Amino acid sequence: MDGSMKDGQFVHNNTKPPNGDRILPLFSLKGKTAIISGAGAGIGLAVAQGFAEAGANVVIWYHSNKKALERAAEIEKEYGVKCKAYQVDVTDESAVKKAILDQVREFNGRLDIFVANSGIPWTQGPAIDGEISHYHKVVSTDFDGTFYCARTAGEIWRRQGIEGTDAFGKKLEGYTYGSFIATASMSGHIVNIPQLQAAYNAAKAGVIHLCRSLAVEWVKYARVNTISPGYMATEISDFVPPETKAIWKNKIPMGREGEASELKGAFLYLASDASSYTTGADLIVDGEHELSRQESGGLELTRPF
Repeated sequence: MDGSMKDGQFVHNNTKPPNGDRILPLFSLKGKTAIISGAGAGIGLAVAQGFAEAGANVVIWYHSNKKALERAAEIEKEYGVKCKAYQVDVTDESAVKKAILDQVREFNGRLDIFVANSGIPWTQGPAIDGEISHYHKVVSTDFDGTFYCARTAGEIWRRQGIEGTDAFGKKLEGYTYGSFIATASMSGHIVNIPQLQAAYNAAKAGVIHLCRSLAVEWVKYARVNTISPGYMATEISDFVPPETKAIWKNKIPMGREGEASELKGAFLYLASDASSYTTGADLIVDGEHELSRQESGGLELTRPF
């Protein structure tokens, strides 16, 4: 626990509030470094754009979408920050660790924010009819990949927190705490209908509880939170027939899927010092989906304690 507990009780003043109380400076990411997995398109790309607009230097990870290279160049040009794209397989622990360590050294020797956004859907219907190989692919991408990213990011933040230095031994400027954000899903809270996707639901529920657990383990040097989007109009659901999407919309008071850009604010909040007292939280952003509100009691922000 790195000294955050003594005799089964939390030590007082494990963290410090940020300097100053003006709100807009707290949302600034100027000079910070963020790595975002699954950022070639969709939610991850929108988050990368949002962080860059807030001043962060951004590392984009993609798996097969080589257009990420073009998107990174566009971000760099439009926002005047450093932005590069790298192909990384999040299911390969050694590849994840090497990528993070190498990219931190390339991006000013520091890591401030990591967004674990890589994920794939379950597409084979009932659990007992789907292929075991598909199960392993979903769980290894959606859950194991999040764990691998968190592990190496946490090691870096622990060192930065203890030593106060970057990867080159120089004093970190403008650094407070690390921020790990995982893209979970409202499917981690509910059983979606009419589609059947038990493995996906379980993986996302696991991501939420993993991050709640890490929030306690890392309390002295990093905050850990999740965002649970509802149905979003991104490539991940392109395979879903219009008839099924119509059923989804019937259960959403807003009557539509969300746009990836509508998640930028939530991710920026959790990435920045504006959320300095927020850890172990899951922010549900789903247009007030009927089933998820029944499950969560109508709360937008669910807490583990």
